[in-house]
Amino acid sequence: MKILVIEDDTTTRNYIVKGFTEQGHSVDTAEDGQQGLLLGLEKRYDLITLDRMLPGLDGMKVLASLRASGITTPVLILSAIGDVDERVRGLRQGGDDYMTKPFAFAELLARADLLMARGQREPEMTSTLSVDDLELNLITRDVHRNGRTIDLQPREFLLLRYLMEHAGQVVTRTLLFEEVWHYHFDPGTNVIDVHIARLRRKLEAEHESRLLHTVRGVGYTLKAS
Repeated sequence: MKILVIEDDTTTRNYIVKGFTEQGHSVDTAEDGQQGLLLGLEKRYDLITLDRMLPGLDGMKVLASLRASGITTPVLILSAIGDVDERVRGLRQGGDDYMTKPFAFAELLARADLLMARGQREPEMTSTLSVDDLELNLITRDVHRNGRTIDLQPREFLLLRYLMEHAGQVVTRTLLFEEVWHYHFDPGTNVIDVHIARLRRKLEAEHESRLLHTVRGVGYTLKAS
């Protein structure tokens, strides 16, 4: 499993990383809220452990930004603040669990395993994806919007499928290169921009409302206006 640990205290961060690594997990780390948020938006994780008190951007703001961007990765909040109101606030803002410092790693691991197992459950299978009045059939590969057929090239279809599978989420260029083009690096071309422009013209013809949005400096999102 791939885990992101967002923690500014070096001793605590190293303690968590060592424990997860010994269990065979791959771990990325961030020392402040801004760095943690960027990693959480750019990469896919099975779990995020999030310190409540962080420099720059506190944990609650990081959590709110992740959820507002459509990131559904389980988040385990770690905090020295243990009163009931604070725990309730963390859970209501999108946290999946809340632990008070100091903690035993055995308990942290048990809760992390439970959250990751929950996140790995198979979603209900479907043959059709839809966003607003846009529909994509995974079996026939037909695409329709508002009753009209949209003809797509193979790569355009894969791009649209990925965007629809993550509708409402901000999808970064890095993810698109990895998941649609299968590059594990940025080739330094404008291939994504070209395909996004073509796809947008096909999706939003005939004065239809915008579905494909550019999030400046981050990536793209597919959602109803």
